[in-house]
Amino acid sequence: MTKISVLLVDDHEVVRQGLRALLEAQQDMEVVGEAKDGREAITKAREKSPDVVVMDISMPGLNGLEATREISRALPSTKVLVLTSYDDDDCIAQMTRAGAVGYLTKRSAANDLSEAIRLVRRGRSFYTPDIAKRIREKEDETVTRGSALTMREEQVLQLVAEGFPNKGIAAQLGISVKTVEKHRQAVMNKLNIHETAGLTRFALSKRHVPYGAPAPTEHTNEPLTEQNKGF
Repeated sequence: MTKISVLLVDDHEVVRQGLRALLEAQQDMEVVGEAKDGREAITKAREKSPDVVVMDISMPGLNGLEATREISRALPSTKVLVLTSYDDDDCIAQMTRAGAVGYLTKRSAANDLSEAIRLVRRGRSFYTPDIAKRIREKEDETVTRGSALTMREEQVLQLVAEGFPNKGIAAQLGISVKTVEKHRQAVMNKLNIHETAGLTRFALSKRHVPYGAPAPTEHTNEPLTEQNKGF
């Protein structure tokens, strides 16, 4: 069995030791390295090419935000999973934009970390339950500001959240790429959401896709255009 390779990034050695013990108890995981700050995380990620990086945010020197942005850009197959004490909406939004595909608080690590790693390794997203609840509540507020989506727009939203590019959505629905772009733009306008990450969270909150949805990959997607801005 091929094990999931994990790089641990945290400035506290005792935290890294605890996480290593937790993960090495899992038969399908191995810790291939540790880093105490963002700069070392980038170096170790380039050396090891881990499947998943478990990333803290607040660290001396280069922080987790910048490290996540660089790792996501340089190693698109490596998934960054945030594990931090911070759970405010601004931190979540910034880390998601930087390329993180999951976000956990340290108080939930013992219960959720192993499953979160498995999910993000498979290309899905994961949020700590209390954060997922806040996202759902926020998206409920969002939908009241926009018009209801048509059936076709619902279909396009689901496929966007599942990670399909425009051509893939067109093939799935049997419509032209130009029509897909039109529906995507309509969805963005109605929901006032202009990022793949935001659309994925909305689709998750409205059960368009199952919990543990495919992770948004806007940092590696096709160039932005007027029709697919934010995707």
